[in-house]
Amino acid sequence: MRAVIRRCGNSAAIRSSASVLAAARFAPEQAAVVREEGGRVISVPARDEPVYGLDTPLAGVTPGNLHPGEGTGPPRGREVW
Repeated sequence: MRAVIRRCGNSAAIRSSASVLAAARFAPEQAAVVREEGGRVISVPARDEPVYGLDTPLAGVTPGNLHPGEGTGPPRGREVW
């Protein structure tokens, strides 16, 4: 299939047929990873990255690995603590 690179706002876009996208296992509005290899543009479907909240890293905080607070001294000027 021959395609034309077109302007899309401040970016460029390549339109492709539905059959080519389906053969490459792409779906409309799906995220993709695009990179250059040897002068060619390679596009592959993006993997779903796990979403982490603060619960996962904070679960590892214990009294034994918690750092002490930093003293900042008395208020100066019009600071309120």
